[in-house]
Amino acid sequence: MKFYTLAVFTALSFSSISAHSLNPRHNLYAKRQTGIPGSSANGPPAPPTATASSVLSSASVMPNPTTSSSSTANILPPVDSSSTSTSISASSTSSEKPTGPPPLATWTGVPPLESITLGMPTRPIPPVTATYAPGARPPIAGAPVLPTGLVQGSWPPTDQIPDTNSKEVRAWMKELDGFKIPDLAPTVDGSCGGDPAAAAAAAQRGWWTCGGYTRSTDIVSCPDKNTWGVSFDDGPSVYSKYVLDYLKQKNLTATFFVVGSRVVQHPAILIEEYMAGHEISVHTWSHSKPLTSLTNEQIVAELGWTRRVIKDVLGVTPTTMRPPWGDIDDRVRAISMAMGMVPIMWTATPTGNKFDTNDWMVAGGSVNGSESFKSFQSILTQASTLETGFIVLQHDLSELTVDLAVGYTLEAALSHVPRFNLEPIGQCQHFPKANLYLETNLNQTFPFRNQSAGGVDVSGDGTVDTKSGDGGSTAADVSKANADSPISAAVSTNIPLLSCLTVVVCAVMSILL
Repeated sequence: MKFYTLAVFTALSFSSISAHSLNPRHNLYAKRQTGIPGSSANGPPAPPTATASSVLSSASVMPNPTTSSSSTANILPPVDSSSTSTSISASSTSSEKPTGPPPLATWTGVPPLESITLGMPTRPIPPVTATYAPGARPPIAGAPVLPTGLVQGSWPPTDQIPDTNSKEVRAWMKELDGFKIPDLAPTVDGSCGGDPAAAAAAAQRGWWTCGGYTRSTDIVSCPDKNTWGVSFDDGPSVYSKYVLDYLKQKNLTATFFVVGSRVVQHPAILIEEYMAGHEISVHTWSHSKPLTSLTNEQIVAELGWTRRVIKDVLGVTPTTMRPPWGDIDDRVRAISMAMGMVPIMWTATPTGNKFDTNDWMVAGGSVNGSESFKSFQSILTQASTLETGFIVLQHDLSELTVDLAVGYTLEAALSHVPRFNLEPIGQCQHFPKANLYLETNLNQTFPFRNQSAGGVDVSGDGTVDTKSGDGGSTAADVSKANADSPISAAVSTNIPLLSCLTVVVCAVMSILL
């Protein structure tokens, strides 16, 4: 219980941090949106063509590395036709009228929209009230019990790209073996204006930032009309508790795309999200730079460390991810898919407007709450015209973005006529809940697994510790067999796992693995 007490104390210690200092990296987003093809004299954007992927539930979406006729399986589908996309703004749909006046916030303590601005008075940070003892059973059939705790002090620095020379990253790089990773040079800074040459080839490289290009493996919307795939990025944070309390009161669940280094800071919040039935997905370790601007090794480090810390805290390994700022191309997709994580984006209309609430702009000080809500009203208007459902970008890192969500956007969706059905993204895709985590996933073709290694080395210690659908037993066998090894002692995992019945069984499993 010392760990959980420490987690609560850590959460309370952030009470003096402002929304701006919590999330300064969102200021980069505005810079990255300049120079998008079709946003100025280049003419109107061409309509996007991709639809939501069903890769998690399909049994034959992608080739298996071990059954492919080629020595290297190309995990990317054929290039889609040209498509572009720009961020939604209140003026981007001048022919569409807002859905009505801003509602009055009904959630306790949420200020009026016009008062939600950078530098506004802050409310008390809510305490962590739901605690779960190690060994508690998660609400997912076949999932391992909660681990004993997170070992502090041996993780990469917060908000920084992890060292690519570590033994962990070298081990994770092996997951790319047998997969064709496109030979694309990193972009200069992930922006269209910062890299004109890459922007000119956006269609060929499938660059979402410059042109909104997607692939069939990208999840970009919910298949059912009037269904909103609810998600929150950049947490967990001390303010995530407000979101959790609201969702619990409304009997709703959502998908949380978490930043690995923030999981280290707030593990108790992540546990509460998971145990309350919300979906957990990877959102990189540092969120410090766009993924297309990183090397292959850096991308692997960003994904690998996040995947590992989530497993150390929850005992499960997510099979989905979302790239920061939505910055993805075919190289980033290939690496993500090879590591067993399907990209989840957010929706764009046929005219190219992205379903972005612009709540991050409030936290960055460039707009106020009223202006952000106008963007959201435009989203609701356009969502009603779609033949499918939709996914909206929101954040739970700062008090400002959380107030907008629990006080206004979620309420507006629930009171909309026709009323929108709010679901987490995996659920809106009709994916079995078990498919969202490697330990419980029984799908034979997803996620991609390096079968020659027999499974995945999530800990990065050089030994396979996770197999699809193993319920955590593979890690138990490996942990037991290597409990006294220097390699195991060097890594900071502390997961309670099922014990081997006998020494003989452990020895046999070690040989098989």
